[in-house]
Amino acid sequence: MNSFFSKDELKKIGLANYGDNVLLSRKASVYSPGEISIGSNVRIDDFCILSGNIAIGCYVHIAAYTALYGGTEGIVIKDFVNISSKNSIYAISDDYSGSSMTNPIVPDKYKIVDQRKVVIEKHVIIGTGCVILPGITLKEGSAFGAMSFINRSSDPWSINAGIPFKKIKSRCQNILKLEIEFLRDQEFYG
Repeated sequence: MNSFFSKDELKKIGLANYGDNVLLSRKASVYSPGEISIGSNVRIDDFCILSGNIAIGCYVHIAAYTALYGGTEGIVIKDFVNISSKNSIYAISDDYSGSSMTNPIVPDKYKIVDQRKVVIEKHVIIGTGCVILPGITLKEGSAFGAMSFINRSSDPWSINAGIPFKKIKSRCQNILKLEIEFLRDQEFYG
């Protein structure tokens, strides 16, 4: 048996929509599938969690043990994004100040919940073990080293790392030329 769901099995999961060549691991956990859309040429590996409002573009890889918590505001992942293993991306989070109670078992009237959209733009790469908080936009082409704490939006075409992250240097934009060539080849050979 294949370790990824077949096209027929994907249909039964009840995703809002999905494209061609979607490889979703049988060992991934999908909550509220009707709020999740997945583009074409996407691979989501073992032990990933997809929960809440999530929109994934095309040519995206999400590696093992990554968790996407979209809540109601959502996570948007655009095309050509690579998310390494063991990342946590939150569009929803409890308040840690002590002003309210926390955890999903406590009724909402006792909690303060931060819900803000997370956007991951084209050609972003996220190294292993990063944490992304609500309300963040990772600008086009930004890259993040392993174990980075991402608590604010990034500059486009930047290389970043640290806790909290800081910009190390600018990132080469040759990827944009390669994208055009790649898509042209896909049309020719597809």
